[in-house]
Amino acid sequence: MKKKLVIALIPVVIFVGAHYGITLFDNVLKVGRMWETPAVRPHEDPLLVMQKGVVPVSGGEALYRATPADQLAPPTDNPAATSVPRGKQGYLVFCAQCHGNDHDGNGTVGQSFAPLPTDLRSAKVQAQSPGQLFKEVSFGRPDGRQPPLATTISVIDRWSIVAYIKSLGIRK
Repeated sequence: MKKKLVIALIPVVIFVGAHYGITLFDNVLKVGRMWETPAVRPHEDPLLVMQKGVVPVSGGEALYRATPADQLAPPTDNPAATSVPRGKQGYLVFCAQCHGNDHDGNGTVGQSFAPLPTDLRSAKVQAQSPGQLFKEVSFGRPDGRQPPLATTISVIDRWSIVAYIKSLGIRK
């Protein structure tokens, strides 16, 4: 009988020892098993409240997307939006890889496309309104390879790139 009791107590002792070891590991050592992860617990701390004005409720990209291209114009309160030197700098960073330094669509990346990217000094591009060019730079072309860059380039920089493209004129 004693033998059976000792045999039955051995797994209990092993279980209790393992539980004590794991608890010690979790509670004392800094490398615990992360049973409790940092989180917002409504019963412990008050929920975080956003400050007023953090989330925009008007304007933004949705407004640009919804507005017809012929009604879009660069902001008049910010001269950087029509800055041709700033637009050239933005063009060299974001656009020249495909459209090329000569604006002919023969950039290092663009020359691998068939057909080539659009020549930005063509009559077709130069005839477009600034709003149409802004929408194509921002949201891409549905029937072309122009990627949407609204999340990559700020609004002011997109307008300045459009100003730079319009300043190029038609290729002769």
